[in-house]
Amino acid sequence: MPEPHESTAVSNDDYRQLRADCENCFGLCCVALPFSASVDFAVDKHAGQRCHNLGHNFRCGVHQDLREIGYRGCTVYDCFGAGQQVAQVTYSGKDWVKAPETAKQMFEVFPIMRQLHELLWYLTEALELEQTQSIHEALRSVRDETERLTALSSEALLKLDIAAHRANVNVLLLQTSELVRSTVQRQLKTSRGRHKSYGRGADLIGANLRGADLRGAHLRGAYLIAADLIEADFRSADLIGADFRDANLSGADFTGSLFLTQFQINAAKGDSQTKLPKSLSRPPHWSA
Repeated sequence: MPEPHESTAVSNDDYRQLRADCENCFGLCCVALPFSASVDFAVDKHAGQRCHNLGHNFRCGVHQDLREIGYRGCTVYDCFGAGQQVAQVTYSGKDWVKAPETAKQMFEVFPIMRQLHELLWYLTEALELEQTQSIHEALRSVRDETERLTALSSEALLKLDIAAHRANVNVLLLQTSELVRSTVQRQLKTSRGRHKSYGRGADLIGANLRGADLRGAHLRGAYLIAADLIEADFRSADLIGADFRDANLSGADFTGSLFLTQFQINAAKGDSQTKLPKSLSRPPHWSA
């Protein structure tokens, strides 16, 4: 039986604009976003309020110690490169400190840009899959349109119906998922009978799925918080929006999984045996 899907060769250059480049950002995630005192953050912070750890050079003054001093959430967050896009393209390198009149608007634009860049991440991946040849033209058209939107002015971005655009993109992402997973599911059904299926938003909090065969599974929006996923097989599984907070991914296989992001991986626990897609990096806080 053929192996579950592998995406065609992925070059890191394909995702360069979709990776955070803090050197070319204005510390936007440290100011624009709110957070509440919890296991992930040591204190409360309102949206638009500057984090007290943010230096005048827009760099975190405690970056190396974030997890130890109660700011684990900062080490999980990923902006998909939206920070440098807003800073260097939307506002042409003019920061909110030197131009305070731009601050409020810039902080409102940032989360919109992040959503657009997240969609670009998914569309870039979908275009690299052999199984999506039949919808490549549509995928490329929507990706081009999404890139066009990222270049809009700040005023136009604030007027953008981002929910409607996400819905349009999602139609193609669902088609991508079906094209990939249906092949794997047919193979599994032939070889071993009915393959266990999970619906969107499945409640798998704390579930024992150690060694589970989840190839081709539908795990969109699944709650896998603190689940035991040691040595589970996620190849060709649709993982868009799945919540892996504190899940144990040690030894799990995510090669060829669909729509997995750095944000999701950062929130989980893993080790050197966890197999990740080439587009993602092993988090520094994972065990050896």
